[in-house]
Amino acid sequence: MWMRLAAVAAIAFVPCASAQGTAPVTPLSDSPPPAVSPSAAPLTLDEAIARVARQHPDLRVIDAQRPILEARRAAAGFGPPLSVGVELENALGTGSSRGFDAAELTVTLAGVLERGGKLDARRVLAQANLDALAPQRETARLDLLAAVAQRYLAITEARARLAIAETDIDQRRRAVAAARLRLQAGASPESVLMTAQAMLAQAEVDRDRAMQADRAARLALSALWREREPGFDAVSGDPLQLPALQPFDILADELQRTPELAVLAGERRVREAQLQLARTQARPDISWQVGVRNSRDSRDTALVGGFSLPLGSMRRAGPEIRAAEAELALNGVERDARALQLYTILAEAHGRYETSRLEVTRMASDVLPQLRRAENAAEKAWRAGAISYMEWAQLQAMRIEARQRQLDAAIAAQTALIELQRLTGQGLLAHASATPAIATASTEDRR
Repeated sequence: MWMRLAAVAAIAFVPCASAQGTAPVTPLSDSPPPAVSPSAAPLTLDEAIARVARQHPDLRVIDAQRPILEARRAAAGFGPPLSVGVELENALGTGSSRGFDAAELTVTLAGVLERGGKLDARRVLAQANLDALAPQRETARLDLLAAVAQRYLAITEARARLAIAETDIDQRRRAVAAARLRLQAGASPESVLMTAQAMLAQAEVDRDRAMQADRAARLALSALWREREPGFDAVSGDPLQLPALQPFDILADELQRTPELAVLAGERRVREAQLQLARTQARPDISWQVGVRNSRDSRDTALVGGFSLPLGSMRRAGPEIRAAEAELALNGVERDARALQLYTILAEAHGRYETSRLEVTRMASDVLPQLRRAENAAEKAWRAGAISYMEWAQLQAMRIEARQRQLDAAIAAQTALIELQRLTGQGLLAHASATPAIATASTEDRR
């Protein structure tokens, strides 16, 4: 049973029934899923996500950037340093400047007086870079959780295909047994038995392929938490359970709060801070110096001081200001373009989900039950000699193909749902119960 993902994960994709008081819907299958050891508890999607969140390095890489940015923020809070200077003149020369008799010693203290709010601008820029880290981490987290959900879905797909293959094997074995009896009775040629055996072999190939796909999918999932051999065998979930979504306009509103747009908003704040810092460069800083000078010859002491102011600062700052303004304007264009792209992806994924969900429902309610009844009737007719074996075999193949088509549509819907929730980062389900049409058809197809 698919479980709705916890709100902290914000990436649920295929819930089928609530864990409190709701009975699970039996999967659309004529045979039970592969047997699992009773002692082995199924790995839920929540557990898989928790393992990945604890051990995957992608999230730790972003977390490791925080101390770097915090250190840079601390460094941005320092102003220009003070400097102490010592200057010795008229010493170790010739004539009257011989030795240190006429030496002059000057001790100075110098610094830079910043103007235009440069210190505050540096602090704001450093803080903006630090704040931009949170939406980047959230985007990486959602991408990673979507990858977990997709690989988890691949396991349930392989299990569903294995169940279909087992059903096909069962019906092909019945056909082989019936063909052998009719051959022994002289009611059908040996070619009928050989054809039935070949179809049984094809069904067994499908089963083996599904088993291999299941192992490969489990390896791919466990690799996300650095496990070379899967430490689990069973998973929970039925990919045919497709809940209803919230209305599209609500999803479009959620899209405005998506982490991907939040990343661009963080970049905008960084570029605004860069622009403000560039504008402060138009006001020149004043370099100052004060000190004391002592003359050994006259034994006099005097104060010295001075300042300097660079010229042309506004002209030199102009190109940087224009570049920062252009980058800020570019950010707005990038956000509009990305918002339109996300809206297009959302609309496409929403339409794909609804279309695939409709196909799954109609196949379950209108196609599979009729094919099941037709196949049962054909089996009875063939045993009675009323139809040829090929007619019965054709109905068997049609029924398996219909179930495979239904599963393909369900996987397409689940993939679209993963994409929808990766885009919005929100739970999208109107309710967590399965649609009545699917549940009813599941029971009807087993008759």
